[in-house]
Amino acid sequence: MSKMSKIDKTIKAYTKKNGEIRYMFRIYVGVDPLTGKEQRTTLRGFKTPKEADLALSRIKIEISEGTFRKQRVETYEDIYNLWIKQYEKDVEESTFVKTTGLFKNHILPAMGAYRIEKMHVRVCQKHVDEWAVKLKRFRMVKSYAAKVLDFAINHGYIQTNPFTGVNMPANASKKIIENDEYEAENFYSREQLKEFLSCLEQESNYKAYAFFRLLSYSGIRKGEALALTWDDLDFKTNQIRISKAISRGKNNQLYLKLPKTRRSRIIKMDGRTMDILKVWKKKQKQDYLILGFNTSQPKQLVFSNELNEYIQPTKTRKWILHVQEKYKLDKITTHGLRHTHCTLSIESGANLKEVQDRLGHNDIKTTMNIYAHVTEEAQEGAMLKFADYIGM
Repeated sequence: MSKMSKIDKTIKAYTKKNGEIRYMFRIYVGVDPLTGKEQRTTLRGFKTPKEADLALSRIKIEISEGTFRKQRVETYEDIYNLWIKQYEKDVEESTFVKTTGLFKNHILPAMGAYRIEKMHVRVCQKHVDEWAVKLKRFRMVKSYAAKVLDFAINHGYIQTNPFTGVNMPANASKKIIENDEYEAENFYSREQLKEFLSCLEQESNYKAYAFFRLLSYSGIRKGEALALTWDDLDFKTNQIRISKAISRGKNNQLYLKLPKTRRSRIIKMDGRTMDILKVWKKKQKQDYLILGFNTSQPKQLVFSNELNEYIQPTKTRKWILHVQEKYKLDKITTHGLRHTHCTLSIESGANLKEVQDRLGHNDIKTTMNIYAHVTEEAQEGAMLKFADYIGM
């Protein structure tokens, strides 16, 4: 039997970026007494299989004798695993899910294996530059990647954060620029909105018509609209209570949460939109009775699927794309109707504070940033008003 055949099978070869061959192994080291979770440790960088095998043998002996202590932090991913446990306690479930997706898809594949003490500005700069080419929100990715190292500093694992020395790319790729332009135009003008709703009204999907009419005339978030129950609507006063929203949590499940600002608000609606919702309520009762559901309960969802459960948020994209493509309309997203409401409300004479309260923005700067993407019509109107005012 050759010497090589005696080498533990868990030892694997890998190639460094400079082409050199190194060896590594991953081994189960027991259960963490604090968390009750299984622990594994990975050691890499061995120049020969024999060198790795000797290290593995020593660890096995230490484990069997109860003297092994896993090094608490070896890599960026180790720090991340500590940080994410704390982060989960401080944010909404949906935010936690989005953040873990960001790390899984972009940050950990790039940086997870780096030894924490050997990370430096050049490494961080390289990955920020790569993210800037591929990702529209690369600044957010960089910010989250840096949070993990801030955590490492606060817990004494490193002294400085190399991300602080990174220069943010001044120019993103053409693809990113094009996406930014689309985002900037993610709203309808007054005439475009009227055409959009008119086309929707001609369709057989009255639920979609009522849904998009509500979004357009209220400015509420999609998740808030999909969480509405009929007892949230007051047809006598034409008011709607926004006190909850649906969001996607762990295991891809939808769940009910507080609105984004974590507080309820009451918004006043126009009579025509409320009339459309009344028609939908009657139609819903008829349609769902055929499906075997009684929709007369106060907690009945205003908008539900064929099983009378929460509508998947992605469904509204199919609805809006269908009418946009069928009638050859300019394309905006469902969220773009919220931007539309913001912009057209201010165009119609509402002040920023009124719009902020209606949309449920914590900060008036958010309202101002949305309105910054004003239409050409609004820009021209402002110019004409100024010229008329000066009178020269």
